[in-house]
Amino acid sequence: MSGRIVVGYTATTAGKDAVALGARLAAASGSALDLVVVLPGDDRSVITPPDASYDRYLTGQAGAWLEDAHRLVPAGIAVTPHVRFADSFAEGLVAAADEFGASHIVVGAANGGLRGRHRLGSVATELLHSSDVPVVLAPEGSRRVDPATGITRITAAVGTRPGADALLEEATSLATSTGAELRLLSLVTVDLPASIDTGVIKVAGAAHADQVLSRARAALSDVDAEVVVAKGDSIEDAVAHLSWEPGELAVVGSSRLAQPRRLFLGSTAAKMLHELPVPMIVVPRTRVSEGVSQ
Repeated sequence: MSGRIVVGYTATTAGKDAVALGARLAAASGSALDLVVVLPGDDRSVITPPDASYDRYLTGQAGAWLEDAHRLVPAGIAVTPHVRFADSFAEGLVAAADEFGASHIVVGAANGGLRGRHRLGSVATELLHSSDVPVVLAPEGSRRVDPATGITRITAAVGTRPGADALLEEATSLATSTGAELRLLSLVTVDLPASIDTGVIKVAGAAHADQVLSRARAALSDVDAEVVVAKGDSIEDAVAHLSWEPGELAVVGSSRLAQPRRLFLGSTAAKMLHELPVPMIVVPRTRVSEGVSQ
């Protein structure tokens, strides 16, 4: 990847989770890290009118927060701190990613989430409706993962809908740049109507796995990929019973309802998020005529 990764930092445990995950991804891919704190823009509410002394204080405080965040990043990773002003935190992060040509935006989970699990807050939710680059969601507790764990495996949840090329490209790029293994996950056997009998489900699952593998082999020349067909009574059940490594990343596509080059968390990905114990990367659509699967 060898690019730049934007980390949305707040002086909270979620901010520390985002920095820790961003640092692991940067170290594994040879990327630089941009730590970004977003402050309210000049056109903030009239309830809090502009005050030069308060603005200086707030900017100074943001600088101190960024110094704390910088100390969380292991040596050897290029880090640049930034203070940005915007109407919302998400808007500031998207603008920063565009300015820096970043490959990803990393944010932490909302407060109150279970350790190792995701809980979407307002910033992550807004990003998933507006970002044009992949968004990396760091589950609660990411700060406790040993930095030496690195990135060991990339699991791409490939669905049945057209437009999965962007998802496969992202997963392949990550696997190549980080040296991680690549696993392609088929959820078709647990994402079909309940009225379909088990025999049809098994045939559909096997056919989909073959289709995914054939497509992957055609697209990948030097990357080996394992194909796994999920099993369970539901998507949540299937995800909960899959093996997940401490250094794993799950990659999903945005909903087919998302605007071109934008993100929107589809129903399948949202269900996965409930049980997923590893970071999730949501990939935006890149084609006007096709929606990325999931």
